[in-house]
Amino acid sequence: MISSLASVSKDAQIGQNVRIDPFAVIHEDVIIGNGTRIHSNVALYPGTRIGEDCEVFPGAVVGVIPQDLKFDNEYTTVEIGNNTKIRECVTIHRGTSDKMKTSVGDNCLLMTYVHIAHDCQIGNNVILASYTGLSGHVIIDDFAILEGKVAAQQFAHIGKHAFIGGASLIRKDVPPYIKAAREPLTFAGVNSVGLRRRGYSDEQVREIEDIYRTIYVQNSNLSKGIDAVLQSMDKTPLRDEIVGFIQASDKGVIRGMI
Repeated sequence: MISSLASVSKDAQIGQNVRIDPFAVIHEDVIIGNGTRIHSNVALYPGTRIGEDCEVFPGAVVGVIPQDLKFDNEYTTVEIGNNTKIRECVTIHRGTSDKMKTSVGDNCLLMTYVHIAHDCQIGNNVILASYTGLSGHVIIDDFAILEGKVAAQQFAHIGKHAFIGGASLIRKDVPPYIKAAREPLTFAGVNSVGLRRRGYSDEQVREIEDIYRTIYVQNSNLSKGIDAVLQSMDKTPLRDEIVGFIQASDKGVIRGMI
C-alpha cells in the first residue's frame, strides 16, 4: 500500500506488498523489494536499492551523495540486502569511484542515528548500535556487533563475529572472533559467548582462544606471535583465517590486552 501523501517517482521500481507511509519521499532510480515497509518521513535518493522484507523507520535518509570532496557526480549506488532493519534517523551515503557502491548485507540491524559513509561494505547479520559512525571505506564482516557510539576511521576492517565495546574509536583493524574495548582499542578476549550462540563447537572456540593466547598473551611482538602460531599449531581453516586476516591488514591490527 502506498499512501497518497507519499511522494513516489514514477521511475522508481516498487515490489509487491510494499508499504510506503505518508510523507516518505522515493526518488527516481530507486528499487524497493517485495514486502518492504517504508515509514513516514523517509527519504530514498537515486541509486538506492533495498531488498525484500526490509523496514526503514522515520527520518532515515539513504542514497544521498557522499561527503567526499573527490566525488565528481559519478553514478554510484547504495545496496541494502534482505530483511534488514534501518531505524530512525540512520544515514547511508552512496559510494564513490573507489567501490562504486556502499553496501549493507542481509539481516542487519542499524539502530538509531547510525551513519554509514561512502564505500562502506557491511556483511550479513551485522548489528550497529545507536550513534555509531563509520567513515568511508570501512569493511565489517558477518555477525560483527558494534555497541553504541563507536567511531571507525577510514579503511578500518572489522572481522567477523567481532564485538566492539561502546564508545570505542577504531583506528586499526580488528581481527575476527574477538572482543575489543577501551582507549586505545585493545584486545579483550575471544567472543566465546557469541560464537557458541552461533553454533561454534567448544573445540572450535578453544582453538580460537589458543590462537589468540599465543598472539596476544604469550608474545609481545605480533610477528613473533604469528610465527609461533604457524609453527606450533596444526593447519586448520580457523588458524589460516585468523593469520591471513592479520597478515593482510594494511592499517595493522589492534594490540595490547585487557
